[in-house]
Amino acid sequence: MKRFLPLVALATLTGCVSFGSEPPPFLMALNADAQVAGGSARSAAVGQAITVQRPEVPQKLITNRLPVQTGETTIAYLADALWVDTPNELFRALLSETLAARTGRVVLDPATYSADPGMIVNGQLHEFGLDARTNETVIVYDATITDANGVRTRRFEQREPVFAQDAQTVAQALNRAANRMAIEFSDWVVG
Repeated sequence: MKRFLPLVALATLTGCVSFGSEPPPFLMALNADAQVAGGSARSAAVGQAITVQRPEVPQKLITNRLPVQTGETTIAYLADALWVDTPNELFRALLSETLAARTGRVVLDPATYSADPGMIVNGQLHEFGLDARTNETVIVYDATITDANGVRTRRFEQREPVFAQDAQTVAQALNRAANRMAIEFSDWVVG
């Protein structure tokens, strides 16, 4: 009987021990409305490819959580709202996919452009979250293009109203705003 007491004690403890928080019911992602068709081939002359780099972000966006501006100088994070990747990588992928689909240009991933980066797009993603004061999602992105013609910059901003402050509603609103911005962005890059 004494041999079984440690096993019984261990079994009762397993209900009390936790190895992390409960996972959220789902993870959020961005989905490009304009996508390159499967099987399509593209080519570019030397220097004609486009590489969209991962945007720099402030500390509040160096996470998979979704920031909420609650006051002039206060930020919280939306409950149960987790991205599948960091917001700047998801945003970069959406911009790249939209740019390739809408322009027909060769758009390279930053990990594969070393042979010939061509036109390079850098940027800063200043805002990518919810403003609880106005019930809007907000995206603010400063883009910089460097190519053989020099350097040019532009600030992009998109807002989308939300009627509920939950993860699914906010993620859908951010996706719509990001897709509108990606259209503006692609027109500017090749314009």
